[in-house]
Amino acid sequence: MNFNGRSIIILRLAIPSDGELYEPTLSFLRSCGINAERPSPRRYTAAISSMPNTTVLFQRAGDIPARIEEGSADLGITGLDRYLESNIGSGESTLVVSDLGFSKCNLVMAVPDSWIDVISMADLADVSIDMHEKGTDLRVATKFPNLVQRHLFLNGVNYFSLIQSSGTLEAAPIMGFADIISDISSSGTTLRENRLKTIESGLLLSSQACLIGNKSSLSNSDELEFDVKYLLEHIEGYIRSKEFFLVTANIKGDSAEDIADKVLKNEKLSGLRGPTIAKVHTRDGDSWYAVTIVIPKGNLMEVVGYLRETGGSSVTVNQAHYVFQKECFAYNSLLTSLGK
Repeated sequence: MNFNGRSIIILRLAIPSDGELYEPTLSFLRSCGINAERPSPRRYTAAISSMPNTTVLFQRAGDIPARIEEGSADLGITGLDRYLESNIGSGESTLVVSDLGFSKCNLVMAVPDSWIDVISMADLADVSIDMHEKGTDLRVATKFPNLVQRHLFLNGVNYFSLIQSSGTLEAAPIMGFADIISDISSSGTTLRENRLKTIESGLLLSSQACLIGNKSSLSNSDELEFDVKYLLEHIEGYIRSKEFFLVTANIKGDSAEDIADKVLKNEKLSGLRGPTIAKVHTRDGDSWYAVTIVIPKGNLMEVVGYLRETGGSSVTVNQAHYVFQKECFAYNSLLTSLGK
C-alpha cells in the first residue's frame, strides 16, 4: 500500500522527547510491555524489540498533535488538552484512547484572590461587561486560546482579549500584562502561592495522556492488522488490569463441586467468569483445593473475609498485569472511526 507516494513498511509512534510527559510515557509503555530502546537522550528515534516494524519518534509533546495531523507520524502520545486545543474542528487526526491513566491535570480559569466578588463564571461575565463599558477588555493569559475562547463564550463572557504566553502564567496578573489566567493545574498549590483562585464553572477540561492517530495513514497501512493491534491490545489489557486483583486461597472440602457451591454463594466471588478450582496434593492426604478468582479491587476485603468464613487459608493477592477481553475494544473502535 502507498501513502504520500511511499510504501508503508513501519509504524511511526511519536512520544514526548522531554518535559513532564517524557518519563511517565516511557514508564507507561514499559508497564505495557512496550520498551522504547532510546540509545541516548540526543537520539530522536528508537526501536521497540517486540514491535520490529515500528519506530519511535521523539517529539515535543506540544508538537505531536501537528505531526499526527500532517501525517508525519501514525500514532502519538500527548496530553488531551494539547490535542483538543489543536483539533477544535475536523481533521486527519482521531482520538484512539482518550485516557491512558497518567499525567492527569485540569485546565482551569483562575482570578486574583483580591477579586472577592468573583466566585463564578457568571460573575466573570459581569466583570467583562463592566470593563468593556469603561473602554477596556478583560485580558486572559493562556496557552490554550481555542479552548479558552470557546469556554468564555459558552459562559457568557463576550468581551475579552486573549494573551498567548508560553512562559509561567501565574505571574501574569502581578506583572500587569493580564487580568486573569487559564492554565493547567494539578493540585492548585502553585495557583494559591501566587494568590490566584479557581472559580465555579471555571473547569475547562480534565486532561490526561491520550493516544491519537492519523486516519489516512492508519487506513492505508499494511501494519494495521499487526503492530497497531499489538500496541492497542497491550495498552488496553494493561489499563483494564489496574481495576482487578488475582486472589488465590486454599479451601478444605469434599470435592471441587462442593468448593464451587460455597464460593458461588457470594456473587462477588464469581470473578470474571467464575472461580478456577484445582486439587491441592498434600502429604497428609486431606482434601484441599486451590481457588483462584479475579475480582474488582474495591471488593478485596469483602472477598478475603468471605473466603476465610468458608474455611479459606493462605490467601494470596496479586495485581493482574493484563486483563484481555474477548475482543480489543480500542482496536475495534479505531476500525469504526476509519470506516472499516
